[in-house]
Amino acid sequence: MKKHSCLTPAWKKKIDKLDIAFQPIININTGRIYAVEALLREHLAIGYKSIFDVFDAVYEEDILYCFDLELRRKVFKKFTTIQEYEQMKLFYNLDNRLFNTKNFSTGNTLEILNEFNIKKENLCFEISERHELEKHSGMDKVLQHYQNENYLVAIDDFGTGYAGYKLLFDATPEVIKIDRYFLQDIQKDMKKRLMVKSITHLAIQLGIQVVAEGIETKEEYLTCKDIGCHFVQGYFVQKPTLITHEILQNYSDIVKIMKHSRRDKDTGNIKKYISKIDPIKKNNSMREILAYFKKYRENAIVPVVNDAKEPIGLFFETDIKEYLYSPYGISILSNETDMKSRLKSFVRSCPSIDINSDIETIIELFSSNTNAQGIIVTKNAKYYGFLSANNIISIMNEENIIIARDQNPLTKLPGNRVVEKYLSKVQESDKTAYILCYFDLDNFKAFNDVYGFRLGDRAIQLFADIINKNLSSKYFKGHIGGDDFFVAVRPDKKETNYTVELKNIITRFENNARELYSVEDRNRGYIISKDREAKEKHFALLSVSAAVLFVNSANKSQYKQEINLILSQLKKSAKKEPQHICLSSLL
Repeated sequence: MKKHSCLTPAWKKKIDKLDIAFQPIININTGRIYAVEALLREHLAIGYKSIFDVFDAVYEEDILYCFDLELRRKVFKKFTTIQEYEQMKLFYNLDNRLFNTKNFSTGNTLEILNEFNIKKENLCFEISERHELEKHSGMDKVLQHYQNENYLVAIDDFGTGYAGYKLLFDATPEVIKIDRYFLQDIQKDMKKRLMVKSITHLAIQLGIQVVAEGIETKEEYLTCKDIGCHFVQGYFVQKPTLITHEILQNYSDIVKIMKHSRRDKDTGNIKKYISKIDPIKKNNSMREILAYFKKYRENAIVPVVNDAKEPIGLFFETDIKEYLYSPYGISILSNETDMKSRLKSFVRSCPSIDINSDIETIIELFSSNTNAQGIIVTKNAKYYGFLSANNIISIMNEENIIIARDQNPLTKLPGNRVVEKYLSKVQESDKTAYILCYFDLDNFKAFNDVYGFRLGDRAIQLFADIINKNLSSKYFKGHIGGDDFFVAVRPDKKETNYTVELKNIITRFENNARELYSVEDRNRGYIISKDREAKEKHFALLSVSAAVLFVNSANKSQYKQEINLILSQLKKSAKKEPQHICLSSLL
């Protein structure tokens, strides 16, 4: 490339010594590869302590752009040695200071892509806020430039810098990569889960794909999947590799997790609601779009995809009606010279989710945006179909019926079926600690016999109200049936004394339950009723016993089939304890 011959022979030799590693980015729902990120290696061999030092050096010598172009050629060439590279994307990291170099010019990337027969839509430029606080940052300029050139752009390390949300507002990148800082041990940290969920759902509403970066454990992976992230990258999937044939099309370990994890929810019932609307391609002319609406008169809203069949937004027929009914409107729309910019301006952002996403995520995304017209559904990151607003409402109604079926009719708490499902998740999650607690009302049968079913129901409702009001939302709360309740929590790193919280439940119920008795029985401290052998007996006032089991994150698998049995034995022991609570732990 003659016009970029500013590199010295010494720097050309250094580039020859550098090598490129690739790390896969996979679909979080299927384990299928989506992209690879190119990572520079062998910087020590050319005398630099870090990759950042290499780029700082070429920037100071004012040859950053020339260096970067030669590096692109090296990366693109090696990328083509990956099996089926044509079906995946290449994430290439950019230095934000490119525009501050005197050699910068346009059109060079496409020239190099053509040299190696790589399609434009296969390339995604990755930028970060590393230099954002310096006067020569230019991050927003780089993002805007490459978007105007119709390249995909990703923001790296999202959430750690200062301009991330501003960039979402001003430029809306195609991808954001959530920084490892927010994802490490996310399954144990409620604050991290809330923040990542907030970032992810905001991005999805704007039509942005989300990569969970730096994932190292199964539990981190599953938590990010539950939150709704589209893709995942990290050591849990594969470390960066210099050997390109080690990059796989499908990661079998991830596929096994999807097949065997009980947390992977059934999504079959949403498929019947998906409309298979033929999409419009972003490079279709307005004349072709007009012909489309004449052919499909029933389609008022149409998904728009790129050449790789990936969704980029929605096209509304109403947006062009003012042209259709004006004397020169159709002629204006059919003007091919301005077609690209005009079509792009008509496309509206739309949330997109994978066909394997759970129903709760779909409902939450739709409910958080009152103006949403629907959600685009993808399969392996390709357009699959469209869920209209009306169809999502139908799903919500169906889900409410299912929820009502699984609720205890008296307390409205999740019933026995949901409790069993939760315990299955506990048994499956090998690297997560839990605190499980069974509550059983003491002397309830005697109370029910003397005071009747109406007051018996009030006693059960009273206990349900107490656990709802006094245990935070991080607790799972269920009503197994009758006078048996179940609560559970994943302990966080804070110094929360969960045992004290559970003991307080016992005390509150015992104090409040006294109000259900007559003054005489309350003062006496017991009631007279018949036992199972029909003999009169004194029964103490209502109380509650708690069986508490601490399930450690390690060595749990050997107890998987015994958790229910252990809790049942603890419940019997709790009734004999003075404080009505029995504690145990799986070591």
